[in-house]
Amino acid sequence: MTQRNRRWYRLPGGMPGRILSAAGTGLLLLGLITAFAAPPAATAGRWARGGTVTAELAASAGDRPPGFWYGTDSATMTIPGSGPYREPVLGGAYGGYIGMLGNWSHREGCHGIVIWSSANSKKASTDLLSYHKGIGTGGYWFMAGPGVDPHYNGTTAEASAWGRQQAAWALADASYRHLNYPVLFMDIELPGNAPNYTPAPDNGWNSAYTRPCSGAVKASYLRPAVDRADLNGFAAYLTSHSSYRAGVYSAPGIWSAIFGTGSSSVLSNTYEWTYESFTSSLRHHPAGWCLSGTTTCARFFGGIGRSSRYALMWQWSGGGGSSNGYGDFDQIDGARTP
Repeated sequence: MTQRNRRWYRLPGGMPGRILSAAGTGLLLLGLITAFAAPPAATAGRWARGGTVTAELAASAGDRPPGFWYGTDSATMTIPGSGPYREPVLGGAYGGYIGMLGNWSHREGCHGIVIWSSANSKKASTDLLSYHKGIGTGGYWFMAGPGVDPHYNGTTAEASAWGRQQAAWALADASYRHLNYPVLFMDIELPGNAPNYTPAPDNGWNSAYTRPCSGAVKASYLRPAVDRADLNGFAAYLTSHSSYRAGVYSAPGIWSAIFGTGSSSVLSNTYEWTYESFTSSLRHHPAGWCLSGTTTCARFFGGIGRSSRYALMWQWSGGGGSSNGYGDFDQIDGARTP
């Protein structure tokens, strides 16, 4: 992995978004707004750290057009009051929470942490089930490439088996999380040096290691076809053993660094959640996959564009080195929920 690629990683749940940048947190909290809304007076002072909320920020609070929701993921954000709950910091309905179901490093005994907020999950599910707002609770699996498979041998057959094993773990972890959202995401990224998550600097996508927890490289190149067999094995097991749809959380730069630009990189029938492009500023909020008043828009990957029905979510602030002082903020097109 080149230094340029090493700078592109993004980790959910509080790890640094890039090797050379500030810490970021990761994943999804969602809220539909049909009219612009300011926060209750009791919580308005918490909208911005170290100062007063600007009129521009208050006026732009709320997602649009109707059908889009805001959201958060992974680490807990404080959501005060009683239901229906409001999106932290930004205002509007609290439309959902996406948490880490499990982590390959944790499963392999490498001490990788799992980031899940029971408090946020409960409130997101309450908003959906009691107030018909948002998408409730969803989940993602922090996924490993073939290079940290204990049985790695460089073949697509073994990589597929490794993907199936991870899907079985993910379904076991999902069984006690009370998920409402029908898509289960594979978190595919190059995490850099993130020992709280994984000892493998690339999660085993671009290098093979002597054993899962060693961090010692034995092969510095993996064929894109082998990586793709891992993903395909996960998706096939997931959809044949549950009612979940397969999704991927990644970004264009990471995607090409792992899967290249050939046939192994092309996605079809697979839902996407992207974290490019992103910002550390909360001044401009998303509206239809772009930040209002800017040229910053969501960029999907694997041949999927913003108009595709498979483009579901955008993590627009809080990850990828875009630390905003609060956590991860996300946008979802609720109309595309499968």
